[in-house]
Amino acid sequence: MRRRPPIEERIAARQRERGPLKPGAYFEHGPAKMLFFFGIGVVVVTHLIALSMYFLDAG
Repeated sequence: MRRRPPIEERIAARQRERGPLKPGAYFEHGPAKMLFFFGIGVVVVTHLIALSMYFLDAG
């Protein structure tokens, strides 16, 4: 039975096939960029809500 190569070799082969990113590109594909900015947005909104609750508390 043939064994698969180690995970490190499979990752390296996949990265060789893909090649370098285009100049000025930071994300490999659109969904990664969308997920990143969505996560940043959630963090900012939750911080704003927490700060407003802290400073605008009636008590």
